Amino acid sequence: MTMAEQDAPLVNDPAFKAQAHARYAGLRSRGAVQRVRQPSGLDLYLVLDHEWARTALTHPDLLKDPEIGRAGLDAAGVLNYQGRGQGLGSNMLMADPPDHARLRGPVAHAFTPRRVEALRPRIQEIADELIDAIEAKAARGETIDLVADFTGPLPVMVICELLGVPAQAQADFRRWTQAAVSGGSATPSVMQQEGMLALNAYFIALIAAKQAAADPGDDLLAALIRLNREDEHALSADELLGTAVILLVAGHETTVNLLGNAAAALLDHPGQAELLRRQPQLLPGAVEEFLRFDAPVDQTPLRFAVRDVELGGVLVPKGSAVAVSLAAVGRDPSLAPDASALDVTRTDGRHLSFGHGIHYCVGAPLARLEGQVALETLLRRLPTLRPVGAYADLTWTVGGIMHGPLALPVVL
Repeated sequence: MTMAEQDAPLVNDPAFKAQAHARYAGLRSRGAVQRVRQPSGLDLYLVLDHEWARTALTHPDLLKDPEIGRAGLDAAGVLNYQGRGQGLGSNMLMADPPDHARLRGPVAHAFTPRRVEALRPRIQEIADELIDAIEAKAARGETIDLVADFTGPLPVMVICELLGVPAQAQADFRRWTQAAVSGGSATPSVMQQEGMLALNAYFIALIAAKQAAADPGDDLLAALIRLNREDEHALSADELLGTAVILLVAGHETTVNLLGNAAAALLDHPGQAELLRRQPQLLPGAVEEFLRFDAPVDQTPLRFAVRDVELGGVLVPKGSAVAVSLAAVGRDPSLAPDASALDVTRTDGRHLSFGHGIHYCVGAPLARLEGQVALETLLRRLPTLRPVGAYADLTWTVGGIMHGPLALPVVL
């Protein structure tokens, strides 16, 4: 019997989140796969090694269907994200084959590299508008918070415009999604449930309005509605709603954390920031390095064992929950001797921050583009940016599967 089978350390509580990389390194030193416990009381098997993570993310006996692990989920009081209007609903992220391909197909064409690149001018406009506002705040002597003023609103504005969500709803969407992902696989809080319900209620109304319109518009949500008009079997009402919700949540919350983590790392490594200012051609590779160094998604959504599975030398019993720690995997020393160091010139930085296999993030090209444009604009236009306080004093997301700073106070 391995150590992983003997005890279950607590993860994802505030103390763990505050020292996540050190805690993950300690867990990984005990083995590639460890049985751990969430604050809710849910036991799961956490994969901490890069190669075993690749195996877990494509293993045919580890599926997304929560009914496989329903007994453990219900015992821990984990929020059911599957009901219509209640959570994430029926969507590609939570689906297994063959439904997965059917749900992903209508969306994937909107995120091809060519289509995404066409968004560059608008993303640049948004970045410049936000920097203009930051400069105006600085001139008035007001406090600047990069999360509230830049890394938070930019991805929200981009995904809302892509989905056809009016500008006046964007601030609400940011608040709702922050609440909705705050609990992750911990016992759902009232705030988390209210955030999910608000997101669903808004999209139910927006979809109904677009369906009733003769011309629903030229956005992605309108394109999905047109597809349903042409093929009544394309997406059910539940699937259309679930697709809209997951695109909004996954399409911006992850990028908010990518930008926030990158900005925090650059403030803590001014030499690396100066290197990118002098050589902006390094930015595409630097974005990959930020994804590896501080994964915006700390742990993947749960998978469940349809039968007993051996993973990393550990027996995962049938019905057990499994997650991959993308944060731990990115700093796995097997990838590089200096995996814990930030190096924006790294050319061989492998990471799994967009996933692996059929669930590889459909929005990865958009996230990469937003990262390149946002960071280049920030470094170029605010070259004297300095942090207020130390990196060690930053507050980070607590609970849930995301990882990012809650605030980044700075001065020019």
